[in-house]
Amino acid sequence: MSTPSSGLVRLTAAELAQKIHSGEVSSVEVTQAHLDRIAAVDGGEQGVHAFLHVGAESALAAAELADARIAAGEQPASPLDGVPLALKDVFTTTDMPTTAGSRILEGWQPPYDSTVTARLRAAGIPVLGKTNMDEFAMGSSTEHSAYGVTRNPWDRTRVPGGSGGGSAASLAAFEAPLSIGTDTGGSIRQPAAFTGTVGVKPTYGQVSRYGLIACASSLDQGGPCARTVLDAALLHEVIGGHDERDSTSIDRELPAVVEAARQGATGDLTGLRVGVVRELGGEGYQPGVRAAFDASLRRLEKLGAEIVEVSCPNFEYAMAAYYLILPSEVSSNLARFDAMRYGLRVAEGRSAEEVMANTREQGLGPEVKRRIMLGTYALSSGYYDAYYGQAQKVRTLIGRDFANAFAQADVLVSPTAPTVPFPIGEKVDDPLAMYLNDLATIPTNLAGVAGMSLPAGLSEGLPVGLQVMAPALGEAVMYRVGAAFEAARDADEGGPLIARVPEVVSA
Repeated sequence: MSTPSSGLVRLTAAELAQKIHSGEVSSVEVTQAHLDRIAAVDGGEQGVHAFLHVGAESALAAAELADARIAAGEQPASPLDGVPLALKDVFTTTDMPTTAGSRILEGWQPPYDSTVTARLRAAGIPVLGKTNMDEFAMGSSTEHSAYGVTRNPWDRTRVPGGSGGGSAASLAAFEAPLSIGTDTGGSIRQPAAFTGTVGVKPTYGQVSRYGLIACASSLDQGGPCARTVLDAALLHEVIGGHDERDSTSIDRELPAVVEAARQGATGDLTGLRVGVVRELGGEGYQPGVRAAFDASLRRLEKLGAEIVEVSCPNFEYAMAAYYLILPSEVSSNLARFDAMRYGLRVAEGRSAEEVMANTREQGLGPEVKRRIMLGTYALSSGYYDAYYGQAQKVRTLIGRDFANAFAQADVLVSPTAPTVPFPIGEKVDDPLAMYLNDLATIPTNLAGVAGMSLPAGLSEGLPVGLQVMAPALGEAVMYRVGAAFEAARDADEGGPLIARVPEVVSA
């Protein structure tokens, strides 16, 4: 007998896959239930606004193909065949617009799919639509989208984090069981922390950047977002792996993250060393965040892990280095949006230069312009070595800090973000205060190592995230720790924290 559609949206991706592949429900039913949920809670002045575009027709067509495969007795195209997903609007899609949250790409229909999009299609995963984001992935609150702010389902007066706030909010609002984000300095993990969901930044180069609109090419990394660690692992194995079209793609076998997540769920971390990073705590962290983190350490210890303190002295300079490297790469990457070939063109001016200047003035938002100016200055003649060059040296030192820390511990942990979700508008006009949200997440991007955020608990009734970091290509141990922690937390709390999202967003 079919599960009522209202209940389908509350199931995990793994549960939905089992029901679809057994024939208990159809992919069309599941996909339509999520489309109905989006229609009920995403629009209107106080709606979540997780989506910029909903592709109902193409999603249902993909669901019909999944159902036909199952009805014919074929093997599922993947373990997630037929389970729908929300895609951050920074990955190119031939059947939906791709705007990167910017007016300069308003209505742009790409002529090709990103590798991530293509792998989702090959896996039989219906794409529900494209999610809202800070413009060109520059921001920590999704307030810098040209198409309006996304609201946090836990409290719709607060931000869902950024830049991938739409992807995270779609999960917390039960509009999608899975989503895809990108992480340049925390844009998967910080929204996960703010919405009580799971977000993973894989090792740099493990998920292809082909067809991912670039923010900072040496930092950008796509990754899975979900409501459980196992669901994230299942999606990780779909989108990860070598891609010859991406010159930075790692030509190595993908870690067995699904197996690791299943093993971790048994709840035994005996003999595993967990390193607490001294520099990712203390001043600037809200008391409730600190309390949730301390409780997380006790929980890990109870699971058999050995807690050790490690020092990463150069993390102190990570933010300064990041905000030289990132804007420098932004300045270079965004030069392609010139009004000459595609995207917005403001036909005002007597020369190509004037048209370009007027288009960029009207088509790019203030945060993007700020970072372009910072980067152009840092790369300018006479300043390159003093700014960009020095920042790259700091990046090398941060990589060494990680190497030393991982010699002492199997994984490292910290709070994901220093605060709970903050009110909409509170920090939007204070760039430095906004940048400080990524204090704990930036070092992993600079070093290219792996990181995960998962729910640690609640403070003031709002989610707090636990960050677990692992060496490059060390995702298996990270998923094992994450799944063990999740199982213990759910047992202690009487169920997953996501079940406590206020019913005010119910359909």
